Amino acid sequence: MTILHRDDHLLVVNKPAFLLSVPGRAPENKDCVIRRLALDFPEIRLVHRLDLDTSGIMVFALTREAQSQLSRAFQQRRVFKEYQAVVDGLVEYGDGIVDLPLIADWPNRPLQKVCFETGKAALTHWKVLDRDAARGRTRLRLRPVTGRSHQLRIHCRELGHPILGCDLYAPEAVLAASERLLLHAHRLAFNHPHTGLWSEFVSPVPF
Repeated sequence: MTILHRDDHLLVVNKPAFLLSVPGRAPENKDCVIRRLALDFPEIRLVHRLDLDTSGIMVFALTREAQSQLSRAFQQRRVFKEYQAVVDGLVEYGDGIVDLPLIADWPNRPLQKVCFETGKAALTHWKVLDRDAARGRTRLRLRPVTGRSHQLRIHCRELGHPILGCDLYAPEAVLAASERLLLHAHRLAFNHPHTGLWSEFVSPVPF
């Protein structure tokens, strides 16, 4: 795990794949980003999470005020988030929007599902960055407006192009195509909780 930025109010890090953001219930799931950071920054405060399998950029607060400001920015959708993903197949169009509401699939937790009746709004802008015809895959830029659980995984699947290495929403062949989920939180930008200045941070894509 790499620290990308540190000041008196916040910490920006690059989370590796296969590391939890926060501890799980089971004893074997205690190792996580926030516990590791707390060894050097005992005042660390959680703002948001990334899935276990997703790598990339995360911001943590170092003061109560910063946590409040950043959490509010996420809730009010004033945070710019950009991901990259490699998906199965050649996406036909150059860009588009997926607007499909999501809800927990309670009998099959932790899965989520599309539900037009009671699901929460979920909106993703996507754009093709590269098509690899030889290997039958496409690199996408994903800009989620909302932040629902598994939103990008499900929205890519609903496009007809599940993310390579996805163990929850992809067929076996697509899961087997990569040793990890090819989803990375590449860019994060927001108004700094202390200065108010627009601050942008980038985490290089590892795949």
